[in-house]
Amino acid sequence: MELDDNYFMKQALKQALMAFDDDEVPIGAVVVSGNEIVGKGYNQTKRLNDPTAHAEMLAITAASNALNTSILDTCRLYVTVEPCVMCAGAIKWARLEKIVYGTSEPKSGFTMHKPSVLHPKTTVVQGVLEDETRALMSDFFRAKREG
Repeated sequence: MELDDNYFMKQALKQALMAFDDDEVPIGAVVVSGNEIVGKGYNQTKRLNDPTAHAEMLAITAASNALNTSILDTCRLYVTVEPCVMCAGAIKWARLEKIVYGTSEPKSGFTMHKPSVLHPKTTVVQGVLEDETRALMSDFFRAKREG
């Protein structure tokens, strides 16, 4: 059975909820090869005291370790929020086949700054489970403002 983009975005959302529970910006990511999740991550910049510990970076590192390669050209990345320029650079160097994200990030998303940063063969799909991914981000930042 072929699993679809919605299925894998739901898996990325589970990662984002882990970030939310850890009081991290709730972004989650999974890297998929075929129908198998080979890497996953969620934002851990506070926990690890590392400004590069974004969900995408951690998921790409996990996938590279699992597959024993830095080239992930047969893999897809599912991430709840549009990647930043740093993460887009990592996506380029990993040569990911496809990235799928939920909601756009108008302040720091890569398409606002450098949409051509990705590898030319990487395809981009946006808006998968957009309402759910946007709501999680909104709830997190609303709680920060109110609390």
